[in-house]
Amino acid sequence: MAGNNVEFSGDVENGYGGNRIQPFASTPKPEEGDQKKQQHPITLKTILGFEEICSVDVWRASVAELLGTAALVFALDTIVISSIQTETKTPNLVMSTLVAIIITILLLATFPISGGHINPIVSFSAVLTGLISITRAVIYILAQCVGGIVGALALKAVVSSRIEQTFSLGGCTLNVVAPGPDGPVVIGLETGQALWLEIICSFIFLFASVWMAFDGRQAKALGRVTICIIIGIVLGLLVFVSTTVTAQKGYAGAGLNPARCLGPALIRGGHLWDGHWVFWVGPAIACVAFGLYTKVIPSQHFHSY
Repeated sequence: MAGNNVEFSGDVENGYGGNRIQPFASTPKPEEGDQKKQQHPITLKTILGFEEICSVDVWRASVAELLGTAALVFALDTIVISSIQTETKTPNLVMSTLVAIIITILLLATFPISGGHINPIVSFSAVLTGLISITRAVIYILAQCVGGIVGALALKAVVSSRIEQTFSLGGCTLNVVAPGPDGPVVIGLETGQALWLEIICSFIFLFASVWMAFDGRQAKALGRVTICIIIGIVLGLLVFVSTTVTAQKGYAGAGLNPARCLGPALIRGGHLWDGHWVFWVGPAIACVAFGLYTKVIPSQHFHSY
């Protein structure tokens, strides 16, 4: 999940090429003091990173983002459908637990190749914190969106039309149309509430887990596997919270991944487009807030012991 394909264990570039942008809240190790002084200032060229368009390694890494997101969408939407269809007494708990497991596995699988973003929220926040260039982020996000579509197509190919219609391919929904005593009625969550929930959950996701991957100090102390597990657990908890705190039928919970919401919306269509912008605007606002946070916090940790 770390930006620009850097290892969790340090601020060292991996073998994928491209220029590295020094994070705004940089955290060099003590022995890197002299190297810090010799670093070149951030320029518009490095921020844009247009040269990465021609980088074969960046495009090869984007394949991992595409396939990882496709697998994520297929697995998550299958989990959503099966958790509800089995009529268990605690579908939200089952769903959040399985979400945490599958996300951890996919992060571990894609991290060595692309950095393990598989989520536009992570790629956008990596740009705002100075870890990757805008060009690389655009390539990754495009790959993730295509992956979301591929994952939704794969799910559509293996489920019956009845399940597809009943569960909307496990997509992101704010509301659904249900039969009522006086005809069809719309049930779900109001757009304003859903937007706030998306912003809050997305920011918590970045603040409580992704920052551990971005921050070299924490990354080195915790290690790659531990951080991937933490990210998976945090996302699982957020899925559980967002689907239980509202207790609204028709609302699928916080999307927390715009590419995951885009796939089923394009393939299934219909009411999945109602309020779809919430699943993009909410995370975008959270990323900007997170980017500002990383610029405000001190470059070195304060310890009380």
